[in-house]
Amino acid sequence: MDSAAFDEYFEDAPDAALELLAKMTQATDRRLAALSRRLAGRLVLDLARTGRARSRGIGRLTTVKADDSSSDLDIDASLEGLVSARSERRPPAIDELMASRWERPQTAICLLIDRSGSMSGERLASAALAAAVCAWRAPKDFAVIAFSSRAVEMKGLGVSRPPEALVSEVLSLQGRGTTDVRLALRAAQGQLRSSRATRRIVILLSDAEVTKGGDPVPLARSLQELVILAPADEPDHARELARLSGARLAEVGGPLSVLDALRQVVQ
Repeated sequence: MDSAAFDEYFEDAPDAALELLAKMTQATDRRLAALSRRLAGRLVLDLARTGRARSRGIGRLTTVKADDSSSDLDIDASLEGLVSARSERRPPAIDELMASRWERPQTAICLLIDRSGSMSGERLASAALAAAVCAWRAPKDFAVIAFSSRAVEMKGLGVSRPPEALVSEVLSLQGRGTTDVRLALRAAQGQLRSSRATRRIVILLSDAEVTKGGDPVPLARSLQELVILAPADEPDHARELARLSGARLAEVGGPLSVLDALRQVVQ
């Protein structure tokens, strides 16, 4: 493998280069497959890190015990300590005071990767990039589930796992089975139920064509936030699910467009 030639190819045609590299991770030559997974893993993690992780919204105002770093004293909440100190003719102690602080909403993410059908180079690269972005955006509070007719937990919420190992496993996915979207959404709901985050996002990487299981719409409506990333050349089923459930839809045409869509979604 000529890394300089690959870098040049990536500069000229990044989507095609990512797809080729993802295909090589499935090579029958084990050494080539392992080398490709390492290179692909480093590349997608680097791409994921180029976006700055930010919380969404302005947050909420909370009252906390004051400390040396506090800048906004809450006079009303500190009134008892202030009166006590004044009556004793002394300065108030720091632990008698309360301060106001803005807290950013925390975000929990569950990524659902549709592995039904064939896992082409484009689908593998897109899934790996999506997993890397989730690991970068919510390192302590994200889960990844691959699904077809059954759901397989690749990383559970609250479970610590090196991003490199997770991305490598995603790149090893083999396509198989039918598509049970309701099963996948139920698995995501179960993962996010234990999170204390104020924002809980389910990201469905799929064309959302249901070939097994029941109607996913009622369950999709019950989720706090559902985002569907659907292939631009097969958007019809995803559009219908988004329309009926109120989910947000992004139609993606390649791995880097998945990356761009995710950056907008998880800001």
